[in-house]
Amino acid sequence: MKKIIIAGTSSGVGKTTITCGIMRALRDMSIKVVPFKIGADYIDTTYHCLATDNTSTNLDEFMLNKNTIKRIFMQNMKSNDIAIIEGVMGLFDGYQDRDDYCSTASMSKILDSPIILIIDAGKMATSIAPIIKGFLEYDKKLNIVGIILNNVSTDSHYNILKNSIKKISNIKILGRIPKQKDINLSSRHLGLKLATEDAENEEKLKKISQIVKEHIDLQSLLDLSISSDLSYIPDNINKNYDITLAVAMDKAFNFYYKNSIEEFEKRGVKIVKFNTFTDNKLPKCDGIYIGGGYPELYARELSKNKSLIQDIKEKSEKNMPIYAECGGLMYLGGHIEIENISYEMTGIFDGISKMTPKLQRFGYCIAKSLYDTPLTKKEDILKGHEFHHSIFETNLDTAFEMEKELYDKSVKKWNGGYLYKNTLASYLHIHFASNPNITNNFCQNMLNYKLLNP
Repeated sequence: MKKIIIAGTSSGVGKTTITCGIMRALRDMSIKVVPFKIGADYIDTTYHCLATDNTSTNLDEFMLNKNTIKRIFMQNMKSNDIAIIEGVMGLFDGYQDRDDYCSTASMSKILDSPIILIIDAGKMATSIAPIIKGFLEYDKKLNIVGIILNNVSTDSHYNILKNSIKKISNIKILGRIPKQKDINLSSRHLGLKLATEDAENEEKLKKISQIVKEHIDLQSLLDLSISSDLSYIPDNINKNYDITLAVAMDKAFNFYYKNSIEEFEKRGVKIVKFNTFTDNKLPKCDGIYIGGGYPELYARELSKNKSLIQDIKEKSEKNMPIYAECGGLMYLGGHIEIENISYEMTGIFDGISKMTPKLQRFGYCIAKSLYDTPLTKKEDILKGHEFHHSIFETNLDTAFEMEKELYDKSVKKWNGGYLYKNTLASYLHIHFASNPNITNNFCQNMLNYKLLNP
């Protein structure tokens, strides 16, 4: 089983588009591709899935320790031919100003993977040489094995770029992507749109993969990929819970990490999905998980499903364990306001969600629990990330002390998250594989509820 990382010199160089084109092209060659995404992004993985017909997995160094990353990676590589791993931002861009933590470069060392580097050459000629030279020499422990040039105008432009690079390195130039206007994937305020939201994305993927087949040396890419096993300590799960977790899964709520759901399944939890638009009541369950997404786009439709809203609120009043993240918090609040029109939500938390022109919070953060919650004991720490354009206006007390760190020192603090009975909601996105106690606590709370409500 081979592996290769597709990295970029910066964000916006065409990393996701080209990575998906490579994935689809290899799939068309009957090669079994298993996709991965470095970092916390929920949306790029949906394009990986569309490109490969295989589920993509996030590998995030802030939320997951190195052993967990290796375990998840090796377990997901089984029965596939090659792992294509899309990087995050630029190759050396990590947490704050660290290139050795939460960066694509750092992940390449954890995974022992070679790297293909994408550079946007659209406005370059000879100047590409010192840029490539800098990337190759900045950290010589990295195994950068190939270059892909994006936005190349003509054959003569390509020849100038190739000759310039050859003066400073013998690195393999795998090819170029010609300048194109109609292959960019759809986007919105949180980045790309989900792959399934735009019917044109399948046609775009076909076009991108054809361009890749014509201009990228895929055989050399496969030859430059390597096979190596990673040693890791297996997880030790010795409890089997006979409980059911209902997960909201539809066009409004779909931000879930694959391995978060698997953490419950490994404990014997039955996962049932429900649709906040079409289901008039919850499936039989012992707990509820409502992830992030785009409820602001569908506030009017969501508010019309009064019977489901009432059912969720009644379950909360009966102390059913409920956990909601970001968009899930908006849904469990009193109202979502869009263009001065207020749409009624579940009302478990008295407050109103409003969209704002600018990003409210972005990036990794740490939450300290102020109380016992369905997921935590008092004083427990959660590591996660926030990324949202909305605010939740409320007078409620908060459940978490939040902070950002720089050089292991706190640089920003605020309070967030809300707790009502056994319902917890916040803007924080977490990964359930980050700490087994989080999953165990939620499972135990669901089991306690089931025993009291047979």
